[in-house]
Amino acid sequence: MLDRRSLLRNTSAATLGALALTAVAGGTDLAAAAEHHPDLFGDPASTPETESLWPVHLTAVECRNLKTFDELDFQVYSRQEWDRLGESHAPNVRVHWPDGHYTDGIERHVADLKAQFVWAPDTRVSEHPLRIAKGELTAVTGVLKGTFSRPMPDGTGGFVQPTGKSFAVNMVTVGLWNTHGVMDEEFLFWDNQTFNQQIGLA
Repeated sequence: MLDRRSLLRNTSAATLGALALTAVAGGTDLAAAAEHHPDLFGDPASTPETESLWPVHLTAVECRNLKTFDELDFQVYSRQEWDRLGESHAPNVRVHWPDGHYTDGIERHVADLKAQFVWAPDTRVSEHPLRIAKGELTAVTGVLKGTFSRPMPDGTGGFVQPTGKSFAVNMVTVGLWNTHGVMDEEFLFWDNQTFNQQIGLA
């Protein structure tokens, strides 16, 4: 039996994409939606906001997980309702970040999420262009937006002064869900180079 944590930790983004496409091939209409909307993966700053069609033939569990994830991004995260994060994350959740580091525990994850809003208080996920669910796995694309409008802590006691620049980046969240309907593990992907260029730090 494959160790799912080891598999995802040591898998390239291309392989994760192949896994997601395999899930689509299992009977959803997402492939057709993507084919008819090729701009979904374009520049998110210039792409009109659009929500994907929901996959068809979902099990009750798959549907529940995707609905919970929508609530997480659009309500809990975007409106900073941190006391509700336990609705989607296990207490000992492991979260993998785009720079390669990971954290353990919901308290640490809440602290990391709060830190994003210190320097960009209007941060939000504005849409989910694609949603995929297969068993205990979900893969959801999102558009992360905000403005670098307040001083950013630099980790050494100082601050990077705000540039006033806005950002809009494509991201993907891969979640591994347990039988209690919360994520045991979450993998976050976005292009940090593009992100830093947009906010004027690269």
